Formats: sequence, C-alpha cells, structure tokens
Amino acid sequence: MPNNPEPPQTTQTERIKRFQQASRVRAASPPASPRIASMDAAFFERYAKRPFWERYARSLAAALVAEPVYLLPDEHLVGMLYQIGPQAGLDGEHTARWQPYSALEDIRIRQQAESEPYLRPGASQGHIGWHWEWVLQRGIEGIMTELNAYLMRSRDIRARRLYRGALMMWRAVLDWNDRHIHALQEKAAKAEGLEQKRLEELIGLCRRVPRHPATSFREAVQSFNLQHLALMYENPYGGNGPGRMDQLLWPYLQRDLARDAITWEDTRELIDELLIRFDERLYLGDGWVEAVTVGGSLPDGASTVNPLSYLIVQSIMELDQTHPSIYVRLSRSSPDSFIDLTSRYLLDGRNRAQVYNDDVCLPAIQSGAVAPADAAQFMAGGCMEPSAQGKASDLNFSYVHSVAKTLELVLNGGIDLQTGEKRIALDKNLADYPTFEALFEAFREELLREYQVITRGLDISSESLARYRPCYLLSSLVEDCLARGREQQDGGARYHDYGYAPLGITSAADSLHAIQRAVYQERTVTPEELLTALRSNYRAAEPLRALLNRIPRFGQDDAEADAMASRVLGAVCEAASSQRTRFGGRLKPMVFNFVWTPGYSAELGAAADGSRAGSMLGHGLTPRRIAMGQGITVAMSSSLKLNCSTLIGIGTTMWDVDERWITPALMKSLLQAFFAGGGMVMQGNTTSVRDLQEALNHPERYQHLIVRVGGFSARFVGLERALQDEIVQRYRHAG
Repeated sequence: MPNNPEPPQTTQTERIKRFQQASRVRAASPPASPRIASMDAAFFERYAKRPFWERYARSLAAALVAEPVYLLPDEHLVGMLYQIGPQAGLDGEHTARWQPYSALEDIRIRQQAESEPYLRPGASQGHIGWHWEWVLQRGIEGIMTELNAYLMRSRDIRARRLYRGALMMWRAVLDWNDRHIHALQEKAAKAEGLEQKRLEELIGLCRRVPRHPATSFREAVQSFNLQHLALMYENPYGGNGPGRMDQLLWPYLQRDLARDAITWEDTRELIDELLIRFDERLYLGDGWVEAVTVGGSLPDGASTVNPLSYLIVQSIMELDQTHPSIYVRLSRSSPDSFIDLTSRYLLDGRNRAQVYNDDVCLPAIQSGAVAPADAAQFMAGGCMEPSAQGKASDLNFSYVHSVAKTLELVLNGGIDLQTGEKRIALDKNLADYPTFEALFEAFREELLREYQVITRGLDISSESLARYRPCYLLSSLVEDCLARGREQQDGGARYHDYGYAPLGITSAADSLHAIQRAVYQERTVTPEELLTALRSNYRAAEPLRALLNRIPRFGQDDAEADAMASRVLGAVCEAASSQRTRFGGRLKPMVFNFVWTPGYSAELGAAADGSRAGSMLGHGLTPRRIAMGQGITVAMSSSLKLNCSTLIGIGTTMWDVDERWITPALMKSLLQAFFAGGGMVMQGNTTSVRDLQEALNHPERYQHLIVRVGGFSARFVGLERALQDEIVQRYRHAG
C-alpha cells in the first residue's frame, strides 16, 4: 500500500440523492414481516414431529424463504429486509406458545434458581462479526460443498446436526435469492429501454452471486448485502456488524481498478447505496447498532489503511444518516492524510466518529489470550466492543455492572443507600475497616465474588442459547465451529468470551480517594460520621460535604487521585480476568456507557467524595463532569495516566467540545496528543448546547440532529428526556 492511498475526490450522484430521499420515506413506514406467522406455521404444524434441532432449522429456513421480495426503484443492488420495530416480527418467540422452547425463559428460570437477584445477567446475544468474506470467496455452493464434506466424514451426532442445519439454512438463502431473480424477470418482461437494461443487469448479478464466488467489486458488494440480510435474519440482535468492510472488499475493487473495469465514481455510488440500505433497514431504532470498522494495522505495526477506508468515511459524512456506525482504527503508521480525514470526521461528522488507537488497543486485547494475528483483526460489532472478526461467540456484550454501586454496598454493609434494601451479604461497613488497605481489599474481594456469580450466570445463558437458539449460518462462518463440529455457543468459536460494561469506575475512584484522605490519612472525619452523612444524603452535613468536595478528583491532574483511578481500573481488570467461561474464555470488561448513564446514576446513593444521591457517572474512562473545569489538557492528562494494559475489552473516553472554540487544527492536535499519550478510544460531540436546547423546545425542526450518546450515535429528538438532559449538561471543553 502506498504511503498516501487516498482515492480521488468523489461526490454523491443525483441518483444517490434521489435514492436516499425515497429510502427515508420507505424507512419511516416499513412494511410488516410475516416472520411470526411463518415460524409458527412451520414449527408447530409442518415440522412439529421433527427433533427440535431440525424443527427449528427448517422453520427458520422456511420463514426466510417466505420473506417478501422488495425491488426498489433505481437500485443497483438487490435485497432488503426491515430489521426492527413491531412490523419486523421478532417477538414471536416470546409468546406463550414458544415458552417450552424459549432460551430466554430457560435462562430466566435457571438464573433465578442459581443467582442472587442483584447479579442476574440475563442474556444479550450479538456484538460480533463473521467471516462473510468466505461467501464472497467460495460462494454459497462452495460453502455447502464444504459442509457436505464435513457431514460425510463425521460420526458425531452434534456435529452432524450442525452441518445439516447449516445446509438447510444456506439452501434457504439460495431459494430466497432465486425469488429475487424471478421477481426481477417479471418486472424486466414489462420494461423497456434503459430500465429493462438495468433490470437485466441485476438478474445477471443475482444469478452469479451469492451462489458463486464474486469476480468483481459490484458482485462482492451484492454478495455481502444478501448474506448480511440472511445472517441478521437468523441472528436479529443489535451489535452484529460487518466489521472490517474496507479490508474485505478492497481486493475486489483493487482488481477492477487495475483492469479499468470500474471508476471511482461508480465505486462511490455502490458504497453510498449500500450504506443507505443499512439506514433504511434500521431507521426506526438508533440503538440498534451495526458498525463498520475501517483502517487499522497489522501485528508488526504496518498500516492497513486503503482507499476504501477513506471512501467509506467520506460517504457517511456526506450521507448524514445514523446507520451504519463507521469507526476508525489509527496507529503510528497511519497515513497523515487519513489522520486528517479522521480529524475532520470528529469535527464535522455530526458526532458519529469513534476512533481507536491500535498501538494501545492491540496489546491490551492480546493480554486476554488473543493471538496477535487475531487481535489485529479486531472490529466493533456495534458499540465499541472488540472481537476478532469471525472468531468469537456472540455473548461478546452481555451485562452491565455498576462498580460505583458495588463500592456503595461495601461501604454500607451491603445495604442500598437509596432503598434500604440488603442487596449483598456483607456483615461489615466502613467503620469496621481499621485501615484503607483493609477497605480496598474488601472492595476488591466483592468485585471478585460478583464477577464469579455473573460468569456462572452467563454460562447458563450460553448453555440455553446453544440448546434452544442454534445459529447455523453464523456458526458456519465462525472459526473453529466446522472443524470442531460445534455451534458457536457450544464450544465451536475460537474465543468464548463474555463481554460486560463496568460503569462508574471513575466515580468509585473519586470516593475511595476521598475516604483515603479524609478518613484514614488526615482523619478530618470519622467513619461513623461519614456513614451518617451518606445515609442522610448529606442532610445537615454541608460543612462535611464542602470539605470532601475540596479533595482533588480524577481529571484534575492530581497524582494521588489519578493513581486511585488507575488502581480501581486495575482491580476491575484483575477480578474479571481471573474468571473463565465454560469453554475457557474470559470475562471481558469493556468500559463504555451506552444509554445507561442516567438510569444507573439515579440508583446511586450519596458518595464519599461529596456527591449527592443520583449524581452523574462519568463516561467510560473520562473524568466526571464535576471534575472537569481546568481545561481539556488537564482532564486528558489524568485520563492518559490510567494503566490500560490489561483492559482486554478496551475503554472509551468522551470529549465534548465547545463548537466556538474547536478548529480543524485543534481537533487534529487533540487526537494526536491523546493517542501519543496512550489513550485508547476517542469520541465526543461538537454540537452547540444552544442547538440542543432548541431541539428540546422545537423537536420538529431538529429531526436529523445526531449526537454521540456513548457507544452509539442517535437522533437527539428520539432519545428519552433523561438522556437528552444528560447530554445537554455534559461539560464542553473550550481550552
């Protein structure tokens, strides 16, 4: 790859502008899906006497084939499903009729029997990517040939079920593709001129792929599109994403460009249309995140940025839509022109950007027993959670844990300060610990205990999902499922990790630092006095609260406060990394907030740093709002002191900036300084507070105002009011 692989400048065509406008009209009122009725008829009638595994595979296959065929005006690609909302038909498996076969019901019952209420993780599938390039390289017929070879060799019953189920599902994908061909033929028979030519080109395209290997860039994009719809139909969970699209599609484009078989303008049109299709399919739910991860580096540090990396970022910036999420991976070897583009994306990308530092992220991911070559293939399926593409099982994000709440319970003898309820079985409170080290050890041991309970609960989820919701298409595209003869949640995937989000690390650190200083070092308050103040939410204790508020916090470039934050992060990572999932994977902390900030903050009682009950948690590894006021350089300095070397799920920071202050040169300087200092992931907002407040008062005028929530970007006016208020109240840096 040349030092500057930036492609020629391209812009939207008139066709794309028309296509996007029509797409938004369709997306606002999508048609209903027959999924529920199709599944019910197949599962409870047509295949009712088959064994469960076959009954489920055949029913899902029948439902896919029965999905409507949508031919869109003036399209150059084929295939559409409407993924979310009530019309998508995803609730059928939760009806009373499905209860005996419901993984979620089985999980609920088993976790209720084994896990304490405070720590029941439930189940949350998704947040991974698969080897969709295998479909492009081999074609579905090639994959089916491979499955038949495995089937012929195997005598293992569970393996044979996997292979047979995958064959049923891939046959259904081909049948559904054939229905598109027939619909195109019917339409072409009535068309004339250029329209007939366009339809005949699409017929030829669909006859070649995804049945056969892709031989051109357009075929590769079409093959990707149809397989993605099929895989998402089987696995309808937010956070599953295309991953490294620039890397996997580039070889096809590179060959076409070398033989003058495509222009950059035509390439841009195909990318634009593909991204518009994402937004149409997912339009009704911003929280349903499917991410494309561009850029990156190899294990030796060499850049993998290619011309498609640029083009995809440029496309989403100009399209101005919510889906898909486009995230950037940078490293020391990234071309300066790509860093420039990323800086512009942070500044002018309408708050969509999220940028990873490979130089820090790759070693941290490898510390979780991930091979260097696999770590270099990391992607974000949805929010920010890393996984090696095509090698991970799909509980990659599955739980939210409040580290700040755990500390509150340790301080108060297991009793919730808000409700008075005994949440965990502790017989000591702050007054029972003679030294700070004894207190911190109790906190660390409680984290360890809670993560043991959570891991066991997620083992239950994994067992139930493997039994009741086998993923045949997905498993056939995930290493090492076919070689092992096991479904991805049944031990087939190379990495069987459970990802979770630990919230409030910086809040817990601020409280622990205040306790260390005020209670144990300076002795300006006794443990009993502090507990009394916490239990009363500092009522009649304003002098004490003022004293605690004067103690430095993480984010103010205070060595001791920052060291405490690093120590708390280390305790979280240590407690998590000591766990092993049922197939030897890791409990993987991923430090980000998504939409949970207002809710989990509201559950907190008063904190030992002087914060009253309900005070806002900080975002990921970012200092809390209350700690930021001395400039972004000071706040970043604290953040960059954190030791993230064993944070295997990586951690984000949120840097909202005043739009009147930030410039392209400043944004690039901030990005480079953050990465040079060892920062992991950078994101933030540049929208003015005034515009946000206007959007609250006049939402009809701001329908497409997009904000970075934390883990995803969303239309501001569609968010819950508590989340809107949290975004408006965030600290805006201005120097």
